Amino acid sequence: MLVACLLLSLSLLQGALGSTVHLRRANDRHGRCTYSFTVPSPHEASCPGSDQAMPAILDLQRESNMQRSELESAKARLSLLESLVTQSHAMEGSSASTVESLQRQLASLRMETTQQKSQASRMETAYRDLLRNKSSLEEEKRHLEREKEELERRLENSSQEIAQLRANQCPQVSDTPVPDSLQRSKKVSRWDMESPDYQELKSEMTEVSASSLFQEHSSHSRLGAEDTGTGCGELVWVGEPVTLRKAETIAGKYGVWMKDPEPASPYTRETTWRIDTVGTDIRQVFEYDSTDQFIQGYPSKVHILPRSMESTGAVIYRGSLYFQRRKSRILAKYDLRKETITVQKDLTNAGYHGQFPYSWGGYTDIDLAVDEMGLWAIYSTQKAKGAIVLSTLDPETLEIRQTWETNIRKQSVANSFMICGTLYTISSYSSPDAMIHFAYNTATSTRKLLKIHFENRYKYSSMVDYNPTERKLFAWDNFNMVTYDIRLSKM
Repeated sequence: MLVACLLLSLSLLQGALGSTVHLRRANDRHGRCTYSFTVPSPHEASCPGSDQAMPAILDLQRESNMQRSELESAKARLSLLESLVTQSHAMEGSSASTVESLQRQLASLRMETTQQKSQASRMETAYRDLLRNKSSLEEEKRHLEREKEELERRLENSSQEIAQLRANQCPQVSDTPVPDSLQRSKKVSRWDMESPDYQELKSEMTEVSASSLFQEHSSHSRLGAEDTGTGCGELVWVGEPVTLRKAETIAGKYGVWMKDPEPASPYTRETTWRIDTVGTDIRQVFEYDSTDQFIQGYPSKVHILPRSMESTGAVIYRGSLYFQRRKSRILAKYDLRKETITVQKDLTNAGYHGQFPYSWGGYTDIDLAVDEMGLWAIYSTQKAKGAIVLSTLDPETLEIRQTWETNIRKQSVANSFMICGTLYTISSYSSPDAMIHFAYNTATSTRKLLKIHFENRYKYSSMVDYNPTERKLFAWDNFNMVTYDIRLSKM
């Protein structure tokens, strides 16, 4: 079969190249039969010699080596490129994480910058506040220095006056004025007719007997305002305010402070109470064992009222706190010892929560007071058309005992208080030269015009009450708790 194929191939070549193709069959050196054929070159006349073939072979080898070298170089470059591509991908991932980290750091720096700016702003605000406080303290210091100088001047004048009165005192003094007293009245006439000193001396010379003048004036100089007589009388003079302490917080701009004129055990006449009344839920009542403790600001106890109170009209009487419940006309009696509300009573027809307040506001529609006659309510009604109504209350039941309708419009007065059954009203809560300008006597049901100087030293008096035991006015004037000495004429 193989021979047939070779013969067929040879015949085809002969057909293509002509008769130049020769086929030969012979045994090789191993004895196997082999077939071979020859084909002449159509272009070469003769074959080159071995010496001519070697250069061509060498050229082919060099070209092969060069191609192999170029191939190896290409492989090396390809490997390098693959490495660079791998590094590039790695760097791209690293760059993304680096950029994200930088963005986080930038955000953090921005936040820190904002916080630093905010802190700087707060520090600037605090610095400005400190400067304002410094200015305020300096102004207060100058004010206190002026007050000190004025007090020193008044003390010197009082000392001279006392010395003059003692020098002019007669060995026997009758109940009628003597020539020396008349001479002194002529000196007084040269004084400022509106000054408190003139009002004081005038009341002593005209309302009190001459024998009482020397005794009372010298005793008053020694003992203060306690020795002003034991009976009731008409108010003729109010002294300058004496500041006991100042509230610490904004809640103490308005308030009420008091002592019990008829204390019940374990309380004494020195026990003091205080209520800050700025806010919508007024419940805290601070208790102080003594006046010194009150001045120092160390309460011995804090009562929490079960019901919120309204405004500055509360009073302490016979061991209980009497107050008006918030947004109502209900009066409550809180037993300070039992710490519970024992009585609640509606004050019939009384205006409340801004219907008939004092001129300073503060929902002071119902103002409770205590004097020598007992417990009072000062208020108004629609029937009275805003005029002040006075009622005495039973301290045990809060029932109304008796009522008077005055013709003094409640919203036209700044504050009021009761002394010996007489209502006294104050013209202004802010003017340093205010006046006690009306008196309504419940014994005679008559009104009287007055002109008694009353100083609002701190220009916002939100509470003025009378204490019949100490014979003083207690007041709350723009954060400050003050007292006023008073003088009553003899009945």
